[in-house]
Amino acid sequence: MKKEELLEQIKAAMKAHDKVRLSILRQVNQAVKQIEVDERRDVTEADMTAVVKKLQKVTVEELDGLRKAGAEAHADRIAELETQAQVLEGLLPAQLEGAALEAKADELIAELGATSKRDMGKVMGALTKATNGNFDKKAAAAYVGRKLA
Repeated sequence: MKKEELLEQIKAAMKAHDKVRLSILRQVNQAVKQIEVDERRDVTEADMTAVVKKLQKVTVEELDGLRKAGAEAHADRIAELETQAQVLEGLLPAQLEGAALEAKADELIAELGATSKRDMGKVMGALTKATNGNFDKKAAAAYVGRKLA
């Protein structure tokens, strides 16, 4: 996602009077502005993705903590955090999975000349770099493991 897209989504949420989504988008925008001010540079799509992933991680951690503490006492906050997690998930680029993931893994295995399980780390590292870590890691590890067995 680009910053312009984020600003357009903020405008759309304002027009739709979607206060929950607007609040979340503003949190993302604030984090992006903080990067711009602190580092004195324009943000990239990778920065935007990192910001959303960080907010998502914090949200999930708080949600897990509240669920462990007792759902009855925190039902409203849990519902709010679940909504926030869904909105943040929607802001992330689609993960590479299934046939597309297998094709990319095959391409990298051939490119790196990987032949044994010892090369699995190289393949997974190259896959992470090629997709910016935006893939189903468990499925990729299983597939690459089978291919290099």
